[in-house]
Amino acid sequence: MTGRGETAAGTVTESAKPPSKPSAREEARWTRAVLGRGGRPLDLLTARFDRHRYAPHAHDEFTIGVSVGGSELIGYRGGHLRTGPGSIVVLAPGEMHTGGPAACEGYAYRALYAEPSLLSEGAVGGLPHFREGLLDDPELAAALRVAHTELSACPDPLEAESRLPWLLAALTRRHSTARPGRDEVPGAARIADAVRDRLADELQDPPSLAALATDLGLSRYQLLRAFRTTTGIPPYAWLAQHRVNRARRLLESGLRPAEVAALVGFADQAHLTRWFRRVLGVTPAAYRASVLPSSSSSSSLSPLPSP
Repeated sequence: MTGRGETAAGTVTESAKPPSKPSAREEARWTRAVLGRGGRPLDLLTARFDRHRYAPHAHDEFTIGVSVGGSELIGYRGGHLRTGPGSIVVLAPGEMHTGGPAACEGYAYRALYAEPSLLSEGAVGGLPHFREGLLDDPELAAALRVAHTELSACPDPLEAESRLPWLLAALTRRHSTARPGRDEVPGAARIADAVRDRLADELQDPPSLAALATDLGLSRYQLLRAFRTTTGIPPYAWLAQHRVNRARRLLESGLRPAEVAALVGFADQAHLTRWFRRVLGVTPAAYRASVLPSSSSSSSLSPLPSP
């Protein structure tokens, strides 16, 4: 059967047409983030499907997904994983899997595709193994979803390198069979100072954390651990606040936000505005208007008549 009314001649009759239904939502958007200047790319997928079913396939990378709506039924390792909002899915490289809607409302998720070496940072014992493909970790799921959403909108290389390897290391340490590496990094304050100096000196085109770690004789995870332990924030957040402080001075000198964004290393004016509001609570344009002396009001007044 074809699912719609036909005459003997094969044409559709008006009376046999099914009632109209809302069109299926089949959306997939890919974004490529780069892990630091000159670093490796990492693909991010934002997907929302009502009907789409994946054919059996495998990836060379780890597939890390967070369910954000509906439910997906994933065929994996001879069984099935049924996702729900907030669940984390981990599919190992080279393992065949399928996917499709588990219910009539479809499914939505955010996924990233990470090289195996990324999940080995912060742990010892080689490639991590995840016994379970479906994980329940609300805190980590929320962090992965926020990072995915923000990096999909603005895939800044330093931000991607500061956030994604850290979260993937947390995933490995919490849920795989790998043994966690040492958390304590000797000389953490000295390391953080060295990283801040380099980032401040090269704020328009900051070096990658991998390169900085190599210069300091550390792994990238050790550098991130030392920096966070000392400052309480990741390197990209420290650099963004430093850029905002520099931007303030330039705005006070009369430069416009679009000019300032490029001078302090933000990707564009929207990137500057996002961080300016986070740090100061106002937009760059509003800040500029509030600190510059106003000459327009006096120049618009008519001259007084001569006595």
